Amino acid sequence: MAKFRRRTCIILALFILFIFSLMMGLKMLRPNTATFGAPFGLDLLPELHQRTIHLGKSFDFRKSDRINSETNTKNLKSVEITMKPSKAPELNLEELPPLNNYLHVFYYSWYGNPQFDGKYIHWNHPVLEHWDPRIAKNYPQGRHNPPDDIGSSFYPELGSYSSRDPSVIETHMRQMRSASIGVLALSWYPPDVNDENGEPTDNLVPTILDKAHKYNLKVTFHIEPYSNRDDQNMYQNVKYIIDKYGNHPAFYRYKTKTGNALPMFYVYDSYITKPEKWANLLTTSGSRSIRNSPYDGLFIALLVEEKHKYDILQSGFDGIYTYFATNGFTYGSSHQNWASLKLFCDKYNLIFIPSVGPGYIDTSIRPWNTQNTRNRINGKYYEIALSAALQTHPSLISITSFNEWHEGTQIEKAVPKRTSNTVYLDYRPHKPGLYLELTRKWSEKYSKERTTYALDHQLPVS
Repeated sequence: MAKFRRRTCIILALFILFIFSLMMGLKMLRPNTATFGAPFGLDLLPELHQRTIHLGKSFDFRKSDRINSETNTKNLKSVEITMKPSKAPELNLEELPPLNNYLHVFYYSWYGNPQFDGKYIHWNHPVLEHWDPRIAKNYPQGRHNPPDDIGSSFYPELGSYSSRDPSVIETHMRQMRSASIGVLALSWYPPDVNDENGEPTDNLVPTILDKAHKYNLKVTFHIEPYSNRDDQNMYQNVKYIIDKYGNHPAFYRYKTKTGNALPMFYVYDSYITKPEKWANLLTTSGSRSIRNSPYDGLFIALLVEEKHKYDILQSGFDGIYTYFATNGFTYGSSHQNWASLKLFCDKYNLIFIPSVGPGYIDTSIRPWNTQNTRNRINGKYYEIALSAALQTHPSLISITSFNEWHEGTQIEKAVPKRTSNTVYLDYRPHKPGLYLELTRKWSEKYSKERTTYALDHQLPVS
């Protein structure tokens, strides 16, 4: 009996030791910096932040060690792990749902790598300093070092690609086509002009147009705030775009209520230029009026603050868009304001284009900007934005963005990646194509709903 008890005690002791070892092992798997996420919905409530930073795209950013509930774990002693993209099968266009030309997505062609460009471009984005030196000293400085260290909190399935790579452009068009997106709004600078971290990209437009046409996509232009942009050089640049690209079958034109098919131009940071200057170009009585000329079009202004509504009217713009994917960051990007903005646009015969996004995280280039991070919540944030947009019965919807990786607004495929000092965010537990699938789902829903209300609102339906 005593021998039996001793054996039982030994077995029990070994069992307890096994359980203790297992629990310690599981604890070690949890990153030291892991935090509990905010309760669902809190990140989606609009917050009123005092605007102390310039809202232009020259506002490019970097990642922090602490990211609210989406955490980038730094300084992990681990081996590098990269998920290699699988070769995408060719799409049979006849098997896909119809494209939705009322759904636009912002697209960026500013990325480069040594194979195609002789160097990395944009992936090596600098970490931007805070304007207050007392705050800036608390954050890292310098540049990213691709291919493993890039200026993004996520990592592309295609790696640190070049926008000049024809296979990359083709893959992008295929992804958009699979998501039922009809129009890409191409970030555009005039010839020989570029953003402060990039190179000129106008020479890529012909290839982008050709690849877009292969998948029946259309291309419109998102005119960036190039240096000294004003009414005079805007006229010349619009003329250049229409003369050079206007006859391409992929060049986008929007059919207005009057039946005219006009080119559309999104004008980023339009508020920088005074309304009087815009009125010279965009009103029929303006000194450099583009109206009723071969270069007339639909010009869409960025609305950031509420007061911009009246500046946009005075300027002669044809509509507004909100761009930012951060609910609560600006008046225009706050979902709760979209209904009143739509009423304003209806009153003054403007096109209202709310911009929706899957989330926002720019701390890879602006590590001090964690307050504007918006957790993706496995796609819920994106779907809430899309639902809010549909409720306004908009003429068009824009998506921010297809591939603005610096600000973490991309719907392009992303994959898990871990290096010796960085763990990138990803879309798990879902697949890399999650946001393309969600876009396709909501594109079909939007197309059906728009058909029902288009006649009531006298909107074009083809």
